[in-house]
Amino acid sequence: MPFSASFLPARRSRETQYARPISRPRGRMKRKRREAAKAKCNPPPRRLPYPCPMTMAQGQSINWARAIARNRDALLRIVAALFAMVGLADGEVAATLPRHLRNCVIRILRPAEAAVRRLVIIAARDLVVVVAPARRKKAATPTTTTPTTGKPAAAIPALPLIDPLKRFDFRPRRRRARSFPRITFIGLTEPTPIPDDWIPSPDDEIDAAPIGRRLISLKRALDDLDGHAKRFARWKAKRDLGLNSSPRFNPMRPGRPPGYRKRAFHEVDDVLRECHALAFDAQRLDTS
Repeated sequence: MPFSASFLPARRSRETQYARPISRPRGRMKRKRREAAKAKCNPPPRRLPYPCPMTMAQGQSINWARAIARNRDALLRIVAALFAMVGLADGEVAATLPRHLRNCVIRILRPAEAAVRRLVIIAARDLVVVVAPARRKKAATPTTTTPTTGKPAAAIPALPLIDPLKRFDFRPRRRRARSFPRITFIGLTEPTPIPDDWIPSPDDEIDAAPIGRRLISLKRALDDLDGHAKRFARWKAKRDLGLNSSPRFNPMRPGRPPGYRKRAFHEVDDVLRECHALAFDAQRLDTS
């Protein structure tokens, strides 16, 4: 077999032969691998969107009165801030509000209402009431208004104790046209003027009476938390007897509460998250 130079090892140059070998940080790489494996086995605790159930011993060790007082004080501060944003005193109802201010108030009001409903559920734990038998409803007498007094003011309703259900609408979202048709005949008619309210503006004045009534009912619920707890206990007793007109069994809707946000941007988000977890455990540990 003829001699072939391909079987000989390649001759390295002097720079390659006597060069210092590159040192690799093997210890650092091994340490990173160990830390990654440890983090995979023991992941860090994360904030869950739903409350974690607690044991019976943990539920008995909770100071419920202190938890109620702490969240109630926080909600009272939030409601006072909402009244200040609207620019009204307690018990007053605004006529109109700018669109941007109304949207900002609703963004805080919805989670605040959900937190107060859960605070009522916590306050009504282990509360037993006796439900009277159902009575026949009397016929309502029609009310008349005089020209001098005008239309009577709407009554302030009580805070609803049941969460509104989620609305699932699979239809395509309706979009409002940004252009306005101005059909005209040259020399015969003038162009139709564009209405002022055709394109919504942040400064548009919107009716704020419903928001004012919701704020007042929220303030009254916080001032009379025990009375609303009795209301909820009566609703629960009627539910057990089958006397409720509503088919709902759980006052809290399944899933996340109304007004829940994954990223908290206001104090009310933390209060809602805490009240939701406490109400969830209070219902599970309720022995009434």
